[in-house]
Amino acid sequence: MDVSTGRPSAPILRVAGLSKSFFGVPVLQDAALELFPGEVHGLVGENGAGKSTLMKILAGVYERDAGTIEIDGRPVSFTHPVQARRAGLSTVFQEFNLLPERSVAQNIFLGREPRRGLLVNRREMNDATAELLAELGITDIRPTATLASLSVAQQQIVEIAKAVSYDARIISMDEPTAALAGAEVELLYGIIDRLKERGTSILYVSHRLREIFDLCDTVTVLKDGRVVASAPAREFDDASLVRAMVGRPISAYFPDPSPGTAAGIPLLELSGCGNHQLDGVGLTLRAGEIVGVAGLQGSGRTELVEAVFGAAPFTRGSMTLGGRAYNPGSPRDAIRHRVALITEDRKAQGLSLNQSIIDNALSVVRSVHPGRTGAARRDAPNVFSSLEVVARDLDQEVQYLSGGNQQKVVLAKWLAIDPQVVLLDEPTRGIDVGAKVAVYTLMRRLAQEGKAILMVSSELPEVLGMSDRVLVMRDGRLAGELPAGATEEQVLQLATGARGVHS
Repeated sequence: MDVSTGRPSAPILRVAGLSKSFFGVPVLQDAALELFPGEVHGLVGENGAGKSTLMKILAGVYERDAGTIEIDGRPVSFTHPVQARRAGLSTVFQEFNLLPERSVAQNIFLGREPRRGLLVNRREMNDATAELLAELGITDIRPTATLASLSVAQQQIVEIAKAVSYDARIISMDEPTAALAGAEVELLYGIIDRLKERGTSILYVSHRLREIFDLCDTVTVLKDGRVVASAPAREFDDASLVRAMVGRPISAYFPDPSPGTAAGIPLLELSGCGNHQLDGVGLTLRAGEIVGVAGLQGSGRTELVEAVFGAAPFTRGSMTLGGRAYNPGSPRDAIRHRVALITEDRKAQGLSLNQSIIDNALSVVRSVHPGRTGAARRDAPNVFSSLEVVARDLDQEVQYLSGGNQQKVVLAKWLAIDPQVVLLDEPTRGIDVGAKVAVYTLMRRLAQEGKAILMVSSELPEVLGMSDRVLVMRDGRLAGELPAGATEEQVLQLATGARGVHS
């Protein structure tokens, strides 16, 4: 034990000089890190910084070009994920590796099912799964439940439980909370605490800075394939970590409104609006302003923007758009009125991954305003340039872009209809800090052009940093409104119904 640091003197995992290139382009150069028993080690950086490549080399998905990997002081070399797992290193990737039609237990023990003779011993497998879930504090997932019947968040928990089931001493987690809501994130925190108590070491990749500071003992920063900083987490703060990742100060993280910019005429007005999920919603959204919508999971935030967009229409109350009655019966109606909705799940709802960038960008305007397709195509290079999309060309398939660049393509798709009202649902979920800054800059630019923006986000720093006003929802109703400069505590008090807040 190192007395000065309070941690074991020898690392369980040591990486040195790790390098990898694809088609002659270096993506990882001379990377190094040390992971100690029972430690949570954060790995951060922009998309394209080399985090995923490093994790995939450790997992046996990629072979390294140079460098060494040691576990317990012994050199290892993996050419297949099975080899990594046998050495005690399991990886939880952002993309699930689960079979939807099989049970939780079958997924966790896939390929290593306990047997009685030639037959799978289902009782033993289910009992082992129940014991594993209980050890991790998971009470709402049954071993016999079909995976397809679970929420995305529950599937993520199953993926983590599967990694733990290999008796892994090292677990790599790639954006494990990307699909999780507040309560589920707390569950993950509890799982990580239990793993630490068992001496399990965790390599933790996340774009959410709060998680890095909440969970991690040590942080390593990658930029352009190289390690640019590595130190105990307590030696960083938001400002220094952002600067290390993107090379710019945190003051540029949330761009300020232009001097003299002010909210204009009301564009969207709701009065007494409701449906089977919402009730008594009233709000005014003005030209040139960004209004944030905060609230706990299930409070009605997403349902609000979907109702305004006509995806789950209001059945009572009234709406006006630009002073005229507005009652979209479908998303197509909303689009014709120049209302855009950027959904939180860009891969399932926002993009056709096997189509090109330009085809995705023109998909909405082709469908609803085909006469404008030519103009939108001519303007596309300027739009993508302003969004700083990094791609080979506009014919590249979207599936090969980073998450941040995919989100920019979603934004470009909706900019093609020249919206007057832009509804954003978790606009920066799962993208890196640099891409977030580009999205925030675009939002400010749209507001300066006189568009009205309603933004739903689970990240309170994002809501407070970008909003001219904040609406807080609770149980399908608006619980209150807060001005710019409000605190996280004020938002949470309204969101939870605690006393002591005046809207």
